[in-house]
Amino acid sequence: MDELRSPALTASPRRDAFDRLTSLGWRGGLAAIIAGLALSFFLFGYAVIYWRNADMDFMVIYNALAMNDGKPQHFFDHTAYLTILTVKHWFKLLHGLGLLDAWSLSSMPAASDVVAFDTAMTHAIRAGRVLAFLIAAGSVLVFAGLVRAIVRDWRVAVLAVLAFAFSGGIAVHSRILRSELVAALPVVFALMILIIAGRRASLARPLALGLAAVLCVLGLENKVQAILLIGTLPLVILPFGSSASASIAFWRGSPAAWLVTAAAAVIAGAAVGMAWPLIATGFDRALIDATQFRPLVMGRYGVYQLALMALIGGCMIAYAAIWRVSAAETLASMFAMMAGASLTLLLLYLEYDSRNVIAIANPLEKMLTFADTVTSDVANGPGILGILGLLVEGIGSVLARYTFVLHSSPRPTVFLTWLIVPGIVMAWRRGERLAALQALTLLLASIGIDTLGVRRGLKSEYFIFTDPLIILSGAILLDRLSDLRLARWTYAAAMTLFGLHLAVGQAEPVKYAFKRTGPQSICEWNTYYMPLLALPWCPAKS
Repeated sequence: MDELRSPALTASPRRDAFDRLTSLGWRGGLAAIIAGLALSFFLFGYAVIYWRNADMDFMVIYNALAMNDGKPQHFFDHTAYLTILTVKHWFKLLHGLGLLDAWSLSSMPAASDVVAFDTAMTHAIRAGRVLAFLIAAGSVLVFAGLVRAIVRDWRVAVLAVLAFAFSGGIAVHSRILRSELVAALPVVFALMILIIAGRRASLARPLALGLAAVLCVLGLENKVQAILLIGTLPLVILPFGSSASASIAFWRGSPAAWLVTAAAAVIAGAAVGMAWPLIATGFDRALIDATQFRPLVMGRYGVYQLALMALIGGCMIAYAAIWRVSAAETLASMFAMMAGASLTLLLLYLEYDSRNVIAIANPLEKMLTFADTVTSDVANGPGILGILGLLVEGIGSVLARYTFVLHSSPRPTVFLTWLIVPGIVMAWRRGERLAALQALTLLLASIGIDTLGVRRGLKSEYFIFTDPLIILSGAILLDRLSDLRLARWTYAAAMTLFGLHLAVGQAEPVKYAFKRTGPQSICEWNTYYMPLLALPWCPAKS
């Protein structure tokens, strides 16, 4: 009888590539990812000599040490406000637990005692690196929870978390103290919350939008470059709706809905009133002039900030019209966002300095103070032809980097774009046009932000702003094109992609771990950024 069986019955079924790639399950997969991050951190981060990544490590550590002695914040370049505050209190906690002796400037040994100084600074830097790892690992877990709520298949979510955890941005920021991680990821999480809230209506949806506003302002308070990502959110979120996005019955014109909206307006007004002194300080012309900023638009400050608020409001109205969100819910959401943003500004009072306030109120002007001469001249010059020229040049540079062949990059997510672009075309042809539009919007936002980042070399530290957008774009496509899991080539392609992702993503940490250059380059800037902390290898300057 065996000979009589048909080939269709005897053929082995195709194996599901998703099952093979996620054999550890959801929790096991996350545990393995965090364990891999920890292994990379301890091998190529924690034990690296303390001055190896001194660019920002030293600046943040110095400010935390100084502030623990009651001195004011000295570093305002990014502004790194929340990072510095976090390290300050982390050091204070470790000192209270008896785990860190060098927790303030006064507790640091003199540079003349080289052995004691090296030991104290090593402990301080390593404590800071542990904090950076904990923040990065926690961010990966938050990303995991949010992406699982966005995609239907938990296996796709695991693959997205894997790509995020071993992306170039996390590889850099999980082992050094910089301001970008705490700036970018709150805004990325805000986007993910907006996607989740937008897809399914609920009574508390305005609170989700308020939380998104809180996260956006948190990001901006730590690095003004977050304004670029914030500016894309109103446009990116427009395609992220569904048939379940329409307002629930409560919000569709009931008297109770308008009462809640009125209460939200009162709360928003009170919150704006509380934050108004900060807002006024941020646009005080005398204080701004002291920072040597130059207005970006029409010779006046506050123009593009008002334009951004108008864009947010306009996109909220457009979203409401497209996805049938009621006027009451839309207004309540606007007031919730106003309240959340205003209350988050009050964090600036924790360690108040007007320079932080001015930088956060005028983020693009702050960014231009660190731009190259060509960019500054074009931005402050008449006409827009020069600006358009720089944008075209930047787009070309970004696209070349995305190919990896035309311009190599220590960024593994560029390999995802090789699959995302044809995936968008495939999804569109299959009728999954909303998913294709969502993925395309995220990819275009990434290209736009990277285009502006090119003017500062698009360093690996900046990948954290756009890597999550690329990964989300790929996850959304893979979730909709789930039949690809049964293709014969899927598993082999995925393993190849993972190998490239891991090798390229870990290249920078490995390179820094094995570098042999000395710390002498620090002497070029240490007296400016660390005026009260002498270094053993730098000559004293009068």
